[in-house]
Amino acid sequence: MIAIYSFFDWLNNQVLAFPSIILFFGVSIFLTFKTGFVQFRAFPRFLKLIFTGVKEAKQSKGKTINPFHALFAAMATTIGMGNVVSPSLAIMIGGPGALFWLIFYMFFGSVTKYTEVAFALDTRKYLEDGFVLGGPIQYLKSVGMWLSNWYGYLIIFVILSWSSGQANTLANIMALEGVPHWIVGLVLASFVVLALSGGAKRVGAFASRLVPIMFVLYVTFALSILLRNPAALLSAFRLMFYNAFNPAAAVGGFLGASVLRAVREGMFRGIFITESGLGTSSIAHSLADTKNPTDQATLAMGSVLADIFLSALSGLLVLVTGIWSLGAFRSTLIYEVFKLQAPGMGQYVLLFSVTLFVLTTVMGNTLNGMQSFGILVKDNRVMMNMYMAFTVCMIFSGALVPMKLLWDIIDTLVMFVAIPNLIGIVLLAYKKPEVLRLK
Repeated sequence: MIAIYSFFDWLNNQVLAFPSIILFFGVSIFLTFKTGFVQFRAFPRFLKLIFTGVKEAKQSKGKTINPFHALFAAMATTIGMGNVVSPSLAIMIGGPGALFWLIFYMFFGSVTKYTEVAFALDTRKYLEDGFVLGGPIQYLKSVGMWLSNWYGYLIIFVILSWSSGQANTLANIMALEGVPHWIVGLVLASFVVLALSGGAKRVGAFASRLVPIMFVLYVTFALSILLRNPAALLSAFRLMFYNAFNPAAAVGGFLGASVLRAVREGMFRGIFITESGLGTSSIAHSLADTKNPTDQATLAMGSVLADIFLSALSGLLVLVTGIWSLGAFRSTLIYEVFKLQAPGMGQYVLLFSVTLFVLTTVMGNTLNGMQSFGILVKDNRVMMNMYMAFTVCMIFSGALVPMKLLWDIIDTLVMFVAIPNLIGIVLLAYKKPEVLRLK
């Protein structure tokens, strides 16, 4: 087991660290210029779509869903435990500067998500039973089948590992309340089966109700803690900006970190939170019943603002309280912050919010996995049911495995699945630039 830990630590931090930074950030900068800084230009359009709605297709085709339900189904996988846990994990490994680089990548990476969603809707197709062929597996086919197959088979494992990681984090937090890991895994798996039995429409409707509730609950209590001590909040901002460009010295249980380590940890957690560069969020968006690909792409890009806001809150919570430098590597920092700073009501509000975060994220991940696997097997019902059963087993077992090893494996898989997707969207941006133009 020690050898396995050492191998993944070496692979992630010595072999893949610098290439991954160049690849993800380089593509986001290229697409920013290619689209004429669409992050800024599309913001008025985003506000208009939020307040006036999206134009739906005149005739609904296949198993499509309402555009806003598609948005919430996609947001269910990004607004979740990643926003709560990932910033603290980045800070514990890369120091306070990692939070800066996390937010930095999320902003520039939003154009990558815009590109992925636009091409997902432009290239989607329908089977005779109405099943929608959409997402990276589909748009990569127009570049090369080898890219599509590379991505398609690897993304199945990534999505499964993400769901396992979510179950693992929730189980670790609930264990502090005396709830056995296996009970958390069993209950979570059961809820996922119940939700997914209704297909994409049920997931979208379910997420559209839960996402706003958990967002408001978490933000309210997080702000109540942060605004209690303005001086500590200002100090946390200074620490974040200083260590973004200077090595973080060892303090307490924190061993110190280089600037490169801060950049890598921040960017990798930003990728995990937004899924920008991985293409997975475009799967749910490809189900949207809309006639304009760039409208849905604009909504997807705008949703990153919510990711940035929640992630900044989570990171600042652990910096303000100083808990990031105490103790060993763990995924329960935010729970500890709420328990210490908002005892009683705050503690249980966090537990409720975290449970909703995990539930919606795992449902969204499973929907994405079902759609991706369905494309590979041409919606074969027997194979789809087998995949669903395997997913349930992975969710249950994820609650029981060692945490650090699981996250290291996820980081490695993310890098290898992103390569074909990033190559594909860069080539598509060259071949079909008109798809990315705001209409």
